[in-house]
Amino acid sequence: MARPFDDNAPLAALVEIARDFHARGWMHGTAGNLSARADAEHFWITVSGVPKGRLDESDFLLVRIRDGEVVERGRPATKPSAETGIHRALYQRFADAGACLHGHSVDAALISARAPKKAKALRLAPIEMLKGFDIWQQNPKVDLPLFQNTLDVSKIAADIARRFAKSPPPVTALLVQSHGATVWGRGLQEAYNRFECLEFIFAYMARAKTR
Repeated sequence: MARPFDDNAPLAALVEIARDFHARGWMHGTAGNLSARADAEHFWITVSGVPKGRLDESDFLLVRIRDGEVVERGRPATKPSAETGIHRALYQRFADAGACLHGHSVDAALISARAPKKAKALRLAPIEMLKGFDIWQQNPKVDLPLFQNTLDVSKIAADIARRFAKSPPPVTALLVQSHGATVWGRGLQEAYNRFECLEFIFAYMARAKTR
């Protein structure tokens, strides 16, 4: 029987999740990034430019949440992921966030590309998998926060911080248009489960539009 990810050391669990996501087509090439809170003030995150299907425990950096400073490297001269600012914004805003997972899937890109250009949210299909986010209503109306994509990821992170400071999202997830989803949870297992549920919903929505 497989052990929950939270029963493993954080870096070992993140390596396993990265290989799983890569095998499922959610982290092609060097795309995507994964993180886990180390303590109240720091989080581990994948380095930039490394194929996610071939990570090992030296491919992570320890980042200070307060200012984004890298305080420990598994290997010298490595750089943090471009999306580190997004992870940092989420850890700053949500004290109970223990893990944050970001991937790039075809289905996420397809459904976000169909949204209006200035849309701020994407209505999720009211299907059973929403229960993975502890949503138990009959035919729920759940809007996934949607953010505009830009090469300047710091602008995306700032937009996320501003919007979530005003009101928390209905689910612990967000989507960057034509880019990919970011999901967080109280621990690695919860974040993993919720990412998997969200990708199921994306796959359903992508196929439903083609019928």
